[in-house]
Amino acid sequence: MANEVVTEDDLKAAMQRVKSAGSVGTTDQLALYALYKQATAGDASGARPGMLDVRGRAKFDAWAGKRGMSANDARAAYVALVARLVP
Repeated sequence: MANEVVTEDDLKAAMQRVKSAGSVGTTDQLALYALYKQATAGDASGARPGMLDVRGRAKFDAWAGKRGMSANDARAAYVALVARLVP
């Protein structure tokens, strides 16, 4: 992604922008969740939720899709997505 360093403060500011914006579509919510988890916790770990936990499974799959992305790249992607969603 970008070569610039995106700090935790930048991530927190973007999170506040999303919260104040109100409604965000489901697909975008999953993308934001996955990028946040990758930026803060690294690669997805643990067992994939079962078939009956549809929401948990979708969240886990979105996060697992970011496997290998660095924390800085995930923060940068999160901030860029928020900038696109909340002009």
